[in-house]
Amino acid sequence: REIKMRKIDSTKVRPLKSEQLLRIEDHDFALRPGFGGSPIPVGIDVQVESIDSISEVDMDFTMTLYLRHYWKDERLSFHSNKNKSMTFDGRLIKKIWVPDVFFVHSKRSFIHDTTVENVMLRVYPDGNVLFSLRITVSAMCFMDFSRFPLDTQNCSLELESYAYNEDDLMLYWKHGNKSLSTDEHISLSQFFIEEFSASSGLAFYSSTGWYNRLFINFVLRRHIFFFVLQSYFPAMLMVMLSWVSFWIDRRAVPARVSLGITTVLTMSTIMTGVSASMPQVSYIKAVDVYLWTSFLFVFLSVIEYAAVNYLTTIEERKQLKKRGKASGMYSIDAVQAMAFDGCFHDTDVDMDLTAFPDRCEENETRARATSVSNVDTTRIKRKRSLKGSVGRIILQNNHVIDTYSRIIFPSVYIVFNFFYWGLYI
Repeated sequence: REIKMRKIDSTKVRPLKSEQLLRIEDHDFALRPGFGGSPIPVGIDVQVESIDSISEVDMDFTMTLYLRHYWKDERLSFHSNKNKSMTFDGRLIKKIWVPDVFFVHSKRSFIHDTTVENVMLRVYPDGNVLFSLRITVSAMCFMDFSRFPLDTQNCSLELESYAYNEDDLMLYWKHGNKSLSTDEHISLSQFFIEEFSASSGLAFYSSTGWYNRLFINFVLRRHIFFFVLQSYFPAMLMVMLSWVSFWIDRRAVPARVSLGITTVLTMSTIMTGVSASMPQVSYIKAVDVYLWTSFLFVFLSVIEYAAVNYLTTIEERKQLKKRGKASGMYSIDAVQAMAFDGCFHDTDVDMDLTAFPDRCEENETRARATSVSNVDTTRIKRKRSLKGSVGRIILQNNHVIDTYSRIIFPSVYIVFNFFYWGLYI
């Protein structure tokens, strides 16, 4: 008979000792504690373990935290001679009532399950319950990039009951402002965490009513040194490099044009790299103001040489017409000579000393006869004048626009930097 009874009893699912002690089978845990009466208070406290990432493109953040719930359920009270609590894992959670707290504006979240599910339940003899979870959650953060990268972002993680409104459940911070604690070693690559704070409020839904909502607020200030190295400093160098064109002789067309085009293309590359890592917002950011202004300075340096080149061409033509050296079927002027080598030519030197094979023999003999007597004297005069008046020659060979540009461009750019950093910092 004993063997038969054991076989029959082995087919039944016997409750565990903990379930017998807590009398779980004697109560309906589908209903909240104190159903039909006043709302049940549920205290919350949070310990932030880490802020894993901040994404400007997706406008969200990822945080790992310990979420702890405190409430009292008299149905779970038990007798204990030593007044000790009992601790359980996640297997008991499915058989009792627990608060249905969720994260508002969360995109994805999960409870860690390595090596087992990171859930802890602690029940005290008087029915007080501690329910703890280790969670990683990614939530939205509405960011304002009008001051990027000199910006400060205010983000918050919001907790709320999904099914129970304020008539059934009251969420509150268990220890007030001390309910939110953080790890001392939390650090981010691009941000400095200025403040962590806890607050509470109410949320209204037209269909279901008012709900208690808790806020985990934190303020992030961006580190600017990375952007100084990657964006601001290269932009400054490109603008200064474009000013080198003002000290190059206006007749060196290939040098000045290639320098201007190179700086323009480099600024375009810097701007493209910055915009590629940012969301496509419809307003102007602080970095856009700086980069577009720098691009404008580089572009104006190219336009400046276009004006210098044009005015120099007109000046050369006027001088040739006055001196009467632009006539002749086989002679070329300075503008035509530029087509061969890309440089302007001084009329006093190049037009008299340059021989072209297409000239007739009569013109060669006449030019040689008239110039032989003057060659030696001109060489001696040049050697004496070059030693004593190098500075005067340099000033005479540069157009007045280049002279003004050397002062105006750096001065205006310095003023712009002064107002820019003063405004945003």
